[in-house]
Amino acid sequence: MIQSDLDLFGPQPQRLATHTVLLPGFALPPLEALLDALRPVLRAAPFRHMQTPGGQHMAVALSNCGTLGWVSDAQGYRYTLLDPQSGQPWPALPQVLLDLAGKAAQAAGFDGFVPDACLVNHYLPGTRLTLHQDRNERDFSQPIVSISLGLPAVFLLGGLQRSDRPRHVPLSHGDVLVWGGEDRLRFHGVLPIKPGVHPRMGERRINLTLRKAG
Repeated sequence: MIQSDLDLFGPQPQRLATHTVLLPGFALPPLEALLDALRPVLRAAPFRHMQTPGGQHMAVALSNCGTLGWVSDAQGYRYTLLDPQSGQPWPALPQVLLDLAGKAAQAAGFDGFVPDACLVNHYLPGTRLTLHQDRNERDFSQPIVSISLGLPAVFLLGGLQRSDRPRHVPLSHGDVLVWGGEDRLRFHGVLPIKPGVHPRMGERRINLTLRKAG
């Protein structure tokens, strides 16, 4: 049996838009190595609820690893070289994450993707992410690679206008979503996470979003 025949029996990539591809279960093979690599990252830069420019605290807790980390405070949304909580550089981006992101991007049609930032979001049941665009990066020609772990979620894939009706995309543990090209500035978000307990991750969803920010 040739390789292409074998592939028919595994999860197949799903093209959701011109340059948006869902890779079901793509992060499962390196999962344990990925979790092992995340533990020291989160010890060095623990999850925190950052403040929005309007003075509210975000419902989703977050952390970062990589050369640059995404932050929010009274001064606005931006990337920084230092963790404002510790004053130290953000933890390095683990090699397993670099490898996974590069392979996922390539599978979605984006060759040579090397991220320098990884935003780690921690969702509890009931938390959500409202529709927004990722506009703080310098080079919009680079894709975004988003890895889902833990509780399932429904991703909102919108259009280039906030008013565009979003598509509802179910995401499961280990799924990787990649979008770029003409889809790079699509509005997107996450519906409230439903209560549940994932057998490996517990009562939470972890989302790793890798970007070329600098």
